[in-house]
Amino acid sequence: MNIAELFIRRPITTTLLMLAILLFGIIGYRQLPVSDLPNVDFPTIQVSARLPGASPDTMASAVATPLERQFSTIAGLDSMTSTNGVGISQITLQFSLSRDMDAAAQDVQAAIARAARILPPNMPSPPSYHKVNPADQPVLYLALSSPTLPLSTVHEYAETLLAQRISMVNGVAQVQVYGGQKYAVRVQVNPQALAMRQIGIDEVANAVMNANVNLPTGTLWGTHSAFTVQATGQLMEASAYRSIIAASRDGFPVRLEDLGRVIDSVENDKFAAWYNNVRAITLAVQRQPGTNTVEVVDAVKELIKKLRAEIPASVSLDLLYDRSVSIRDSVADIKFTLFLAICLVILVIFLFLRNLSATIIPSLALPFSIVGTFAAMYLLDYSLDNLSLMALILSVGFVVDDAIVMLENIVRHMEQGEGILEAALNGSKEIGFTIVSMTLSLVVVFIPVLFMGGILGRLL
Repeated sequence: MNIAELFIRRPITTTLLMLAILLFGIIGYRQLPVSDLPNVDFPTIQVSARLPGASPDTMASAVATPLERQFSTIAGLDSMTSTNGVGISQITLQFSLSRDMDAAAQDVQAAIARAARILPPNMPSPPSYHKVNPADQPVLYLALSSPTLPLSTVHEYAETLLAQRISMVNGVAQVQVYGGQKYAVRVQVNPQALAMRQIGIDEVANAVMNANVNLPTGTLWGTHSAFTVQATGQLMEASAYRSIIAASRDGFPVRLEDLGRVIDSVENDKFAAWYNNVRAITLAVQRQPGTNTVEVVDAVKELIKKLRAEIPASVSLDLLYDRSVSIRDSVADIKFTLFLAICLVILVIFLFLRNLSATIIPSLALPFSIVGTFAAMYLLDYSLDNLSLMALILSVGFVVDDAIVMLENIVRHMEQGEGILEAALNGSKEIGFTIVSMTLSLVVVFIPVLFMGGILGRLL
């Protein structure tokens, strides 16, 4: 049996087939996503719960423990880690790699619902969860700062303008805001002033809550028309809160300014971010799974050029980190390595065979083999990353070995006086089975990689 005989006797068919492989390979190459690592989803879910003012011990006993008891009943859960801080608990759930991510998320949501009845009733919102992929780190970090504007104003530009617009870019999954400084009015009550007037902190909290409301007022109905009554009950700055009456003692009103300080501040003044020793707001751009990192970063940068004209000149928008730079360098380096390897192989073949036509054959076989691989990679949902490109470099060695063995045997027949067609048929027939068995033996060496477990096994 001679596998190569069909292609030797039908050169036109062989040429058309090679051109088809070249065409589909180029199309596949243009469609392949570019990243630093393969697109692998790790079934990890992070649950967050908040109870403002609670100590870490309280968060662990009253919030984290009831949730952990419910999460421990979920099938396929490998590990569970909880971190408790002042007013916040974060529980990280790591599932087995065979667990479906969506099904695991539904189980987590059901567990949160079961634990809701035993959680503290004064939690501002129920626990929330989101899927986490440790391999999908942000592709772009941006820093927003201003030497003149307050950080709360800078945060408003970052949250409402930049984050929302960037998240609409094709391929962007979400934009996270770090070091947030959202505007808020902070009431700092003096305990001695409360004790002297015998006023409880709950009275102060209820007074602030009742004075700052945004509820529908009603409708005035006339004979021929109706009017919606609009009354603004929200207080937007600290000066408006200072005159709020917290309680009445001995017939005299006690206002907030009599009990302490009411200042313009932020929701959480314990979060902070810096850029070049200047307080800033950081934006982290994450891409959608399977998208081209380089294209996503280029699209975001193009949008940033337009957004610079929409923010004040006093607000600086700087680039902190660009993940596509290392990816571009890695891909360019691997491309150069592939090109250099092909050139060296062609040079070695020419130096030893001293035959131009014999040198042209592997010089065409190698590029066509590599380009054709891109079409198969696209069909199998692979990406151009460090691991897949490294595999291509290793595969070049396989193709080179096969090409040299086949070519040397055909040239040997030609040196014995056989014609070109006869030498090609006889040489390929003698060595065909050897090449197939040699290639299969090289492939078999890598079969154990398919059975590796854990994260490394999933990547490989």
